[in-house]
Amino acid sequence: MPHIGSLPKDCRNCGSRELYATEVSAGGGYAPNYLPGLGTFWRSARFTVVVCRGCGETRFFASVKAISKLDEGKKWRKL
Repeated sequence: MPHIGSLPKDCRNCGSRELYATEVSAGGGYAPNYLPGLGTFWRSARFTVVVCRGCGETRFFASVKAISKLDEGKKWRKL
């Protein structure tokens, strides 16, 4: 999971402070790979998914490990 301090504390949509988080795979294999080139050969990169209990807004945050590979990733370009 990303460092807990970097995750939101309240919902940007409704202002609720009832947020829940879990970690999931960013895909690959038979599923789309949403963070291509940022995982390892054996394991896809990971997302932390945060969902608001108040309104259901859902946000995805790439893991710190995946973010650290952005500069070397051939499928990513800095905007």
